[in-house]
Parts: sequence; structure tokens; C-alpha cells
Amino acid sequence: MRHAVIMAGGAGTRLWPLSRKMRPKQLMRLFDGASLLQLARRRLEGLFAPENIWVITSAHYIDLVAEELPDLRRENLIGEPMGRDTANAIGLAAHLLALRDPDGTMGVFTADHLISPQDRFADAIRGGLEAAERFPESLITFGITPDSPHTGYGYVQRGAQVAPHVFRAGKFKEKPTREVAETYLKSGEYYWNSGMFTWRISAILAELERDLPKNARTLKELARSWQDLAGTDETAGKFESLHKISIDYGVMEKAASVLLVEMNCRWLDLGSWTAIASTREPDSAGNVAIATSTLLVGARNNILVSESDHLIVALGVNDLVVVHSDDATLVCHRDHVQQIKDLAELREAQFGVRFE
Repeated sequence: MRHAVIMAGGAGTRLWPLSRKMRPKQLMRLFDGASLLQLARRRLEGLFAPENIWVITSAHYIDLVAEELPDLRRENLIGEPMGRDTANAIGLAAHLLALRDPDGTMGVFTADHLISPQDRFADAIRGGLEAAERFPESLITFGITPDSPHTGYGYVQRGAQVAPHVFRAGKFKEKPTREVAETYLKSGEYYWNSGMFTWRISAILAELERDLPKNARTLKELARSWQDLAGTDETAGKFESLHKISIDYGVMEKAASVLLVEMNCRWLDLGSWTAIASTREPDSAGNVAIATSTLLVGARNNILVSESDHLIVALGVNDLVVVHSDDATLVCHRDHVQQIKDLAELREAQFGVRFE
């Protein structure tokens, strides 16, 4: 069978104050009333049976995820006791799936992107699933056709073609310099690393055993006792002992056989307020209002955000980001949005956990 795993455990610290410790960015409803998690689920419609769609997230978010995705079975929601990065999230999900369907195929998807158009996305995923089944010992990654020399994304190189639309993957490069990114774009050989994958469950488990053997053994033990011990101190202790590492560094860059499927889609990583704003058309003065009630007078190039009907007025100001929530309001210059994550320690020092 074919299974899908949506990774939805990120904290989204750059999107404070709407993204919070107990309500992260994948649950914010800023996209025509839908959350990023709901959009991720909708993208899988027609590709996977609902009973074979899984979500791995923080244990703190399980009830919220269940409310967001009522069509998924509760037992298909996997709650990690703490974040130990993507290699361990994917490894745990793979071991749990192996107990039910050891010969199955697994797709891994993100919950913090906007991807369009749907038909191209679906075609690429079908191609990736077919490649995983045709090349059962390989790991399949999806490369996004780049449209700019973005320095905030990882890149993966396209190698020799092994099947229609399927290539050997060359080197991986995380967040290159502008000069290097421009070289990649001109070469036509590099893609943005999407963070989405397909593979046989047996293939990813074998690779985890080779590359991260201690983690693999612990994850296997956790999966075997998950139904009885999830949420206990014993499970939390074992999970905390895992070496924290991403799937790219821990597995993909070391794997014996990695194939690449091109995904020629518009792909937006929504990791900042300027990225969120890029999903909307600005007004004639360059302002983007993601809010029900705004009044802008003599204001240019601002981003205004609120989930409620709270009125935001911008008078004679330029290049600001203003984000309103029930108990906190952020005001910063557009050039400083990447520094929002650095406010966490300052907030905690002054206010404790009140505004997390």
C-alpha cells in the first residue's frame, strides 16, 4: 500500500505572535479560512486513501490537529514528546508503518508550504511513488524548479537520467551564498530541496540503520511499544536520548542511492511574514493587508496581519510589519523579520512563558 506522512511539528518562531508554542504556524488560518495543515491534507486528495494518511506532530498539538483534520483517524496522528528534528520524526513514522505494512511505500510531506498548481504537484508525486516502487532500494527526493537564486533554501543537483523524469541526485548544498546560488540557477542543474520524499518503507529503514544505527534501534523500540507507552516518562526519556539531526544531514547526504524527481511547481516556504505577504497581491502603495479591517493613509510597503476583526490603522508609515493577536502585537521593520525568532529569549526573560 501507499502511505503519506505529513510532518507538522514545527514551532514557526519567525511568525510570532500568531504562531505560538501551543498553536504553531501550520494551524494559523490565514489562507481563505484554511490552515497550512489543511492545505497540505487537501493536496493529497486522490493520491492516498484517507486511512493511509498520517500526521506526525508534537504531542501538545494532537487535539488541535484532530480538530483541523476530522477525516483522519485519531490513531493516524503521531505525537512526539519533543522535537528531535526530521530524521527522527520520519524514522519513528517509518517504524510504526513497518509494523502494519512492511512492504509498503511511504511519501513524506511538509505542512509549511504553499504549492501550486495542484495537477503538477500530483503528477510529480505519482512519479515519485512509481520511482520508489521501480527502484526499491533508492530514496526519492523532489526538486523544485528554481525561479530565483534564493539563499535561504537548500539545493540538490540533478545527475544522470535513469527513467522518464527521474534522475540520479548529485550533491546537496544547504543555503549557499548569493554568488553560488546564481551559478546554480544559470547551470540549470540544481533544484531547490523541497523536503518531500518517497521511498519503500524497507529502504528508509535500511538507510537509517546504516547511517544512524543508535537512533534506528531506539526508534524501533519506541515503535514496538508506542501504543502502550506513548505519553509516558519512559517514552519521553528514550526520545530525548536520540541524536537530534535532520533527514538531509543524517540520511540523504550519505545514502547509497538517491533519485530526484522534478517538481515544476510554484513553491513557497512560509517561514516569515514577508513570505506570507508574498502570497497576496499588494495594493497600489505596496501594502499587503491580511486582515478583515484595515485603514491605510499615506502608508507604503507595509504588511498588516490579524486573524480577528480588530481594526489596524497605518498612518504615514512605511516598510513596517504589524501583526495583531489577542494578547500581543508585533511592530517591526520589514528588514528585521528574520530576527523575530531571536525575541524568544528576551520575552522569556521579561515575561516568563506568558507570551510563548
